[in-house]
Amino acid sequence: MARKKAAKDEANPKFTQDPHSVKAEKEKNLEIAIGHEVRRLRKKLGLTVADLGQATGISVGMLSKIENGNTSASLATLQALSRALGVPVTDFFRSYEEPRNAVFVKKGEGVEIERRGTRAGHQYRLLGYIENNTSGVVVEPYELTLTAESDTFPAFQHEGIELIYLLEGEVEYRHGDQTFNMEPGDSLFFDADSPHGPNKLRKFPIRYISIIAYPQR
Repeated sequence: MARKKAAKDEANPKFTQDPHSVKAEKEKNLEIAIGHEVRRLRKKLGLTVADLGQATGISVGMLSKIENGNTSASLATLQALSRALGVPVTDFFRSYEEPRNAVFVKKGEGVEIERRGTRAGHQYRLLGYIENNTSGVVVEPYELTLTAESDTFPAFQHEGIELIYLLEGEVEYRHGDQTFNMEPGDSLFFDADSPHGPNKLRKFPIRYISIIAYPQR
């Protein structure tokens, strides 16, 4: 019974993010942004909350409230923190002031780029890119086109995870020691650290969306 329950839980993962949640009002967001930056800088220096409390004269309880965005820090408090952490006071506002970008690409206007599969006749069209985003994750969305002149190339291997969604044509796609016969509307989501790529090109033209995500350095 326990094994059945575990298998069921694995097949139905519980996602904790609420896509419909509304962020707190702007003032509250500022407190959260300052708290996140204080915590990030403290951890970067390898300090505990108690260490930072000793260096600043601020109680551990107050520091915890600041880091969790539960209180507004006074200017004097921010100055004490900036001296202890070795940064200007303005650094605490960095994430609050960062722009949240959006990239819109009209049909057929993605940028054609050279990537490791280009030499095999795979046409890559980059659909958007946001550098230094606030999520800590780099996402590369591509539209790929394969024609009768393209070669199979089942040996891509890189960090991160990847999603492939087939728009047109038919292809046998390999991941590790498995192969998947893909038709329009099919998707494949996988760990990109295992060798992968088109194994047999069955029906042309072949066109699919590839979205690669990996940690931001």
